[in-house]
Amino acid sequence: MYHVKELSDRDFETEVLQSTEPVLIDFCAPWCGPCRMIAPLVEELAAENLGAVKVAKINIDDSPNTAATYGVSSIPTLMIFKNGEVIDRFVGVQPKKRLQDAIDQAKTQ
Repeated sequence: MYHVKELSDRDFETEVLQSTEPVLIDFCAPWCGPCRMIAPLVEELAAENLGAVKVAKINIDDSPNTAATYGVSSIPTLMIFKNGEVIDRFVGVQPKKRLQDAIDQAKTQ
C-alpha cells in the first residue's frame, strides 16, 4: 500500500495522537480475510484524501498494545482520530461512502 503508512506501538503516539490532521487507522492482520478485502478501499481513501487526512494501518499481531488500549477485539476495526481522540469507529468491512462521509466530517470539525 503506497499511501497507507504502517505504524507500530512505538510510533502511534507521534503519528496519530500528536497529529495536526485527522487520522484514519486500520487495525488489521495479514491472515484476516476481511482485512484483505478492505485494504484496497483504505488505499483508495488514502489516495483520494492525500494532504487532508493521514491514513495508516496497524498490524495487531505486531502491535498488540495499541489494539488493546483501544479495545480492538474484532478486525478490521477502523478508527478516525482527531486531536488525539477517537471521533469515529467502524468494525468490519464498511462501504467506501460511509468511511468517506466520516472522513469528510472529521475534516470539518
